Amino acid sequence: MTYGEYSALLVDQQDAVLKVTVNRPHVLNAQSRIMREELDVVLDIAVDDDSVRVVIIAGAGEHFSAGHDLGSAEEMEDRKERPIQPGYAGAYKRSWELNVANTLRWRNFPKPTIAQVQGYCIMGGLILATACDLIVASDDARFSDRTVRWGGPHVQYASLPWEIGFRRAKEYLFTGDWISADEAQRIGLVNRVVSRADLESETMALAERIALQDPMAVRLAKMSINMAQDEAGFHNGIMSSFHVYSSATGYRREMNKEEDGPTGIARARERDARFGDNPSA
Repeated sequence: MTYGEYSALLVDQQDAVLKVTVNRPHVLNAQSRIMREELDVVLDIAVDDDSVRVVIIAGAGEHFSAGHDLGSAEEMEDRKERPIQPGYAGAYKRSWELNVANTLRWRNFPKPTIAQVQGYCIMGGLILATACDLIVASDDARFSDRTVRWGGPHVQYASLPWEIGFRRAKEYLFTGDWISADEAQRIGLVNRVVSRADLESETMALAERIALQDPMAVRLAKMSINMAQDEAGFHNGIMSSFHVYSSATGYRREMNKEEDGPTGIARARERDARFGDNPSA
C-alpha cells in the first residue's frame, strides 16, 4: 500500500515493520493537531495492509515528545485556518477528539505497537507512548505528567494510574516530578531500557521478533488483554478522568489567564522553575 507523504510524520516500512516517526524536532516533537490527524490516517491505512505486522512509533531528534503543541507557528496557523467552536463547548470537542477519541483508537489498533522513547516524554508524549502496547526507552528517557502544576488534574487521557498503580500515580501527579527510565521500568511503565545508541536497533529487533508470530494470534492476544483491562475499569476510568479534566478547564484558564498563549506558558514555566525543572512541556 502507499502511505504518501506527511508534513509532521516520516513513514518507513522495513519488511513487516512499519515505523512512524513524529518529525517535529524543532519543537521537541510537540504534538500539533495536524500531526495527530496524520497519525490517524497512517494507522487507518496500516490496519488493512497485510504486509504490516508491527508498528513502531518514534520521535525524531533528541526527544520523543515534549507534549502538546501550545504555540508553534504551524499550530497557530492551523488554528487560524480551522478555528474551534468558541467557549467551553468548542474546547471540550477539540480536547475530546484530539486527545481521547483518537488515543483510544490508537490503543485499540488491532496490530501490536511499540513506542520508541528517548529524552523527554511529557504529558502529550506520555499519552502517545502509553497508547502503544509496549514501550522501549533509552536510558536517558524521562517521563512526566505535570498538569497539576498547570492547574489541572492530569492529561486528558489519564492512563498513568493504570500503568504504574494508583498510589504511585498520585505521587507523580501531585509533585509533577520526573520518572527516570530505570524507575519507569521498575514500576512497569516501560518494558525495556537500553542505551540511546542501541534504542533504534533494539526496538526494531523486538518488533521483528513479534512479527514472526501469527498475526491473527497476536491480534487476538492484544484484544483479550485490552478487554481484560476494560473489564477492570480502564475504559470507564479514562472517560471519567477526561470529564474531570474538562470540568477543570475553567480553573486552569483562571490560573493561567492566557492559557494557550505566551503568557500562560511563561507562567507555567515560572512554576516549573521553582521546582528546578526546565523546560516545561
